[in-house]
Formats: sequence, structure tokens, C-alpha cells
Amino acid sequence: MEKDSKQILLNCGQMESRFALIHNGKLEEYQIERKNDGPKVGDIYLGRIVNLDPLLQAAFVDIGAQKNAFLHFHEMLPGYADLAEKYLQDQAKQQAAQELSKSKNKRGKGKKKKETEPEPAPVPAAERKITMEDIPRIFKAGMTILVQVVKGPISTKGARVTTDISIPGRFLVLMPHNAHIGLSTKIEGTAERERLRKILDELKLPEGMGLICRTVGEGRRSTFFKRDLDLLLDYWQQIEDGLKENKAPRLLYTEPNLIDRTIRDFVTDEIGEIIVDDKEVRKHILETFRRIGVGKMASRVIFYSGTKPIYEEYKINDQLKTVFQREVKLPGGGGICIDETEALIAIDVNTGRGHSGSDQPELILKTNLEAADEIARQLRLRNVGGLVVLDFIDMRTAKDRDELYRYMKKLVKNDRAKTKVLPLSKLGLMEMTRQREQESILDQVYTPCPYCRGRGLVKSVVTMSAEIQRRLSSVLRDKKYKDVDAVRVIMHPEVLARLRNEDAAILQELEEKYKHELSFRADPALHYEEFKLVDPETDAELR
Repeated sequence: MEKDSKQILLNCGQMESRFALIHNGKLEEYQIERKNDGPKVGDIYLGRIVNLDPLLQAAFVDIGAQKNAFLHFHEMLPGYADLAEKYLQDQAKQQAAQELSKSKNKRGKGKKKKETEPEPAPVPAAERKITMEDIPRIFKAGMTILVQVVKGPISTKGARVTTDISIPGRFLVLMPHNAHIGLSTKIEGTAERERLRKILDELKLPEGMGLICRTVGEGRRSTFFKRDLDLLLDYWQQIEDGLKENKAPRLLYTEPNLIDRTIRDFVTDEIGEIIVDDKEVRKHILETFRRIGVGKMASRVIFYSGTKPIYEEYKINDQLKTVFQREVKLPGGGGICIDETEALIAIDVNTGRGHSGSDQPELILKTNLEAADEIARQLRLRNVGGLVVLDFIDMRTAKDRDELYRYMKKLVKNDRAKTKVLPLSKLGLMEMTRQREQESILDQVYTPCPYCRGRGLVKSVVTMSAEIQRRLSSVLRDKKYKDVDAVRVIMHPEVLARLRNEDAAILQELEEKYKHELSFRADPALHYEEFKLVDPETDAELR
């Protein structure tokens, strides 16, 4: 395998499949797919509108998932332009009828009535555009609507959908409701772009449909595009056949699984090896290669039969640890801290120990460039998105700040997710947005801690000791417990250690003040923040 080529490692299991893209031994992309994960980005449903909210300017659509899908008003029109056109025409006719009625009323009131007076012409529908206020008049609750998932369910939010359908293939993307013919912006060279555009123009495409040539189509012959288009049109025909039954909610088209998406989206001439640990999956890949006309790549598909798990053998597990760590070390000794919050992703860049950052501008720039490289990689690996705020080490010169900005833009250029980077602000922060289509890897692998409920914090033993003392004072003063002679307090062992040592004198004062006997027991099964007050004789809890 050539030094600069890439490897794809596929780990296939019963419950989940994993994909890893390796470049010179370094993990660059990582994906997990589990069975029954719910709506995937790209899935197409015949849904049913549950309700429309004019304040949110959105509709909620039942697609058969646990949560209703979210559909922006402006995302409802692309697939239903004919419905919008009919609405405008009806509005124009109503307006013309009203004008005619007003005109007749005026003529009837006049002293002389003209026998031949021209009727006002209807206002052309093209002269008026649909506004957000028109949407609830065009679309009604209970209507069926064809939608595609553009963002999967995240946390408590349902999927986000659109009516602007697109079906990606190996070389082309079919757009059934958009007549645009275009090329990927990553395809360079005027001659090649003209050649590809000519091929696309010669393809037999149904009226009203459009195509986009994907980056992988660069250098391909027309036969590849024809074969791909035929397959995409077959998919669309199946969707249209499903619409005839008008049963909603219903899944009409599902995105390929992780293995097929890998073949479609990642297998290029740059891939030197595709290593897979399942014989059936390897066979499926070879058959797919032959079907799509890239049989020459069959020799690059290798079956892994080692005794160690494939990700352990290729040291992927060691690199995956950084995906779940808050702090990631940099080669030069610095580091970055990544904090995912509901509103944004905050990333802080730090110099290593022993470096005097303010006196070494070259070191600061080098550390910031290293951090930018690792940040771009971590964003892809963790599959995080939304607003990302980067707090780089302060740099004195505008030249260094511009160099960092240009380098960051270069790093995110090949990110599959749409990414936008802004120059450093006056406060020294760099802001960027990254498209987020589904849950991050962290959310897929971890669930919030039942103890801290995702906060990452629990109350200290000092806090718990103070709370127990306040609760004891309250119970011992309560008249309904005047016949209770003793109180037993059950708590976590570490909280008990605090009570028996540093706070023993305070508890003794409580015993003497309220004339009750106090006893304490440890229960390791209890949460740090949990404790019980019980009557030793009846075991009844005192609340």
C-alpha cells in the first residue's frame, strides 16, 4: 500500500457496525450504526401533518417515529409547487370576482348603465408570491405529505424534514422537484467541468427533474452516469408507487446501511485497502463493485481473519479514547479542552507546561496551528455540530491571526459536513458553524449519568452533612414525632465519615437539645445525595 493512501476498516457485529477511515495510521473518520436507530438522514416518508404552528412557522409531521418530525414552513413548498400555484390561481380568481362584483354594484347605483363594459382581468398568479401567512391556508392538519429527513432525532427533539427531496447515488444526486443541473464545487478544471456538464445535458431525464454530479464522478465516462441515473429513477418510481396507496405514516425509501453508504460515499481511488472482518459483508462489497462498474477495486477488499478484534489489531481503540476525553494532547506539548453544551461547543487551546507563551510568538502560532489541525479532526470524529467557539491562545500580530484563519478554512474545506468559519474576533475568539445531521458519537455511546443527571457533579460531603443536620432539626422539632425516642440516619459511607469526625460535636449538641438518641448507618447502595431518617423500632421513615 502506498504511503499516502487511505484505509477503510469495517467492524461488523450483530448489534452494531463500525466504520473507520485511516490516513497514514491516523484515524480521520468514525461512524457507528445500530439496528433500529430510528429515522436516518435521507429516509423518505409519507407523513401526515399533525398541526401547524404559525408562531414557530413550522408544521409537525407524524412519520411513525416516537417524536413528530419538525418541518419549517419554507421547507414545505419545494415539493408542492403545484399546490402553491393552484392556491395563487384560486386567490386571483376570487380577487377578480370581487372586483367584478364591486364594479356591478357601482354600475347599478349610477343613473346610466353602460351595456358593454369590460370585466376586470384576473390578477396573474405569477405577480404574487407565497408568504409564510399563506402556508396554513395551503396545508391543513390531516393532509398527507412526502418528506425527507435532513436531520435525525437528537436528544428530546424529533427529526427535521423537508419536501425538497434528493436521492444520492454513487456519481449523481437526483432532485425530483428541482430542474437544476449542477456539478460539485470540489470538481476543478474548466475543461473537466464542461465535459461533465455536457454528459449531464445528454442524459434522458424526466421533465422537471434535476441532477448534481458528485465529486467522485470526476474523470468518469458517460456509461457510469447512465447506469447511476437508471438506478436513481427506479428508486423514485418505487416512491411514486408507494404514494398511490396514500397510507401514512409510511417509510417509502430508506438510506442504505453503513456498508453501502461507505461504498457510495467513501470508496475512491485514494482508498488503498478496505479491510472487513465479515465474509458475507466482503462478498456483498465485491458484488456491489461489479454492479456499479468498479470491479478493478475488488483486489483492495481484504478479509481480516486475525485472532485479535480488528480495531485492536490496527490500534483504532487507542485512538478512539480521545473521542470521549475532554482534554486532548497536542504533539508540541499543548492541549485542547472540548466541552459540549446544549447551545454550543466550546474549545479552549492551552500551551504546555513550562512554556512562557507571552514571550514566544513563534511557539504560540505553532501551538495554535497544531490545535486547529486537531480541532478539525476531532469535530469530524465526534460528529459534533452547531455553533463552535474556539478560544485560541492570544496572538500579537494580525499576520499570525490571518495565517491561523486561512489554515482553519483549509482544514474544514474537505469536511463532509457544511462548515463556515469566521475570522478571529476582537476578543480573540474564532466562531464557526458545522452542519449537524444526527447525534454526536458521544451521545450515541454514552447516556447521562443517573447520579448526576448529566451535570458531571454531585453535592459534596460537606453539603450533605449540612442538609442532614437541617433535616434532623426539622424532624426533631415536629410535634407528630414527639413520641419517637430515637432516630436512625442512613447515608452514603463517605458522608457518614464526615459526620462521625468533623461534625460529631454538632450532632451531639442536637441530641442534647432535643433529648433524642441518634444513631448512624452506612449504606453503600445509596447515592451521595440520598439519605433516610427512620424510627429504629418500626423502621418507618420520618419525612
